[in-house]
Amino acid sequence: MNDHTDRSAELARNLAAVRERIDAACAAAGRDAASVSLLAVTKTVPASDVAALLDLGVTALGENRAQEAATKAGEVAELRPEASPRWHFVGGLQRNKVKMVLPWVTRVESVDSPRLARALDRAATAAVEDGSRTGPLPVLLQYSVDGDPERGGVADDGLMELADLVGGLPGLELQGLMAVAPLGSEPDGAFGAIAGAAQRLRAGHPGATEMSAGMSGDLETAVGHGSTVVRVGTALVGDRRIASQ
Repeated sequence: MNDHTDRSAELARNLAAVRERIDAACAAAGRDAASVSLLAVTKTVPASDVAALLDLGVTALGENRAQEAATKAGEVAELRPEASPRWHFVGGLQRNKVKMVLPWVTRVESVDSPRLARALDRAATAAVEDGSRTGPLPVLLQYSVDGDPERGGVADDGLMELADLVGGLPGLELQGLMAVAPLGSEPDGAFGAIAGAAQRLRAGHPGATEMSAGMSGDLETAVGHGSTVVRVGTALVGDRRIASQ
């Protein structure tokens, strides 16, 4: 077997193991396995890995660096022109990178400030007007469990104000909330706080049903607290780096 075949087989094994974990977590929580979707975090892995994941039926892909992701999206389009990947931006997004992201992104999951929301709204509205997008840009609000500004995310006391703003912007579609459990935090407490924030968000904005929470090390706890999307990188693709990094 060549390196490409070996890597594809490795990814297939990892994917099967991750799906087994999600299924088991759903069973333990008394949930339908179909209620939790997998977002493959493909940051720092090459386009060839993404192509292999697409071949395995994984279509939701998460990236966190605008330049790397834009380049990779183009490479993947050349490798698999028949595929329809859904690219999710899951990292901190600078306002000056919004136009770099808009041509390929399916959903931005890291909206955490009015200024970023308005920048995305302007760019998405212009894209609809020029025909490069067919409708509003789906977004999630990034929620900060502990309010630490260094890690990004909107603090609890600003969540609903930001939600109301985003909900009124014509270029955006508010679909829910994304959060990361802080390192060193007690998992049940962290995901309980995220679930509470998601519930408040849904109460004020009934269409905002997504709760993107849980990663390789804690997806079971997240599913137990109602996560609808788990963002899995290391357990799926390993600790890999593209050549330019």
